[in-house]
Amino acid sequence: MPHVLVVGKLHPSGRALLDAAETVTTTFVEEITEEGYAPHVGNADAVLIRTQPMSATTVAKADRLKIVSRHGVGYDAIDVPALSARGIALATCGDVNSTAVTEHAVTMMLSASKRLLRADKATRNGTWSWREKLESRDVGGRNLLLVGYGRIGRHTGAMMKGFGVQVRAYDPFLLQRGWPDDGVTPVESLGDGLAWADLISVSVPHTGSPLLGPSEFAAMREGVVIVNTSRGGVIDEASLVDALGSGKVGAAGLDVFENEPLPADHPLKAFDQVVMSPHIAGLTDGAAERMAISSAQNILDFFAGSIDQSLIVNRDALG
Repeated sequence: MPHVLVVGKLHPSGRALLDAAETVTTTFVEEITEEGYAPHVGNADAVLIRTQPMSATTVAKADRLKIVSRHGVGYDAIDVPALSARGIALATCGDVNSTAVTEHAVTMMLSASKRLLRADKATRNGTWSWREKLESRDVGGRNLLLVGYGRIGRHTGAMMKGFGVQVRAYDPFLLQRGWPDDGVTPVESLGDGLAWADLISVSVPHTGSPLLGPSEFAAMREGVVIVNTSRGGVIDEASLVDALGSGKVGAAGLDVFENEPLPADHPLKAFDQVVMSPHIAGLTDGAAERMAISSAQNILDFFAGSIDQSLIVNRDALG
């Protein structure tokens, strides 16, 4: 009987699904580090993992492992080539949290534009005169560039259209494959899109180097608002700090960072026009339940021979 190792705290609905399954046994390890769960992988035929990394070293210890099921859609912290070399499948959830991430991105965009942190501080401190500075910015009529036009980018564009913004998107992959006929204009050059935008929302995977660095910030409009709910490292944080200090970036909303948790002395903490959250865009109660059920079901379906093949990231490498 396959044995499942669940790494990290799992929503009760996901636990119940695995506990009720008569075809697998399960061990739950609520560890947040790779070192904490690595001693258990040798006995696992399947691993259900949240945000913890899985390196080639840990994969090498997993003699029985046949599938890793991600509690979500991203897999930056997992050594996929190491899994593929061993014939181990990597599965992700389907579209279970894009709405939650979209709502968070839009919330951050509005909060940063309206300078809500400063407004809240002024209200609590009794500095009512702050309102006369007119720092709050309109969103309606502004230009929004979506960097990445997958599910989250599309949902964000649709939601922001309700506020009367003009939407364009940058996504080279879609430009090659075929752009969706939904009324959003593609931009072929990231630089052109950045020069046009008043608002920028980033929804792309991390490819190993920052997508937005010094030259990209130089191309942006003065006072632009940037939101990142994708992955830390997509935006070069040193460049962002410089741009915030100079006013090139007027405000920002950040849910992800190069190093998490954010270091206590990180310079981004000095800016009260930056709204930050601890990588929670996709962690609503509803999304957590959907991801738990989906990631658990992927394991059960895999051993039953009925898993949706489109959810297996490395299916081409596995043949």
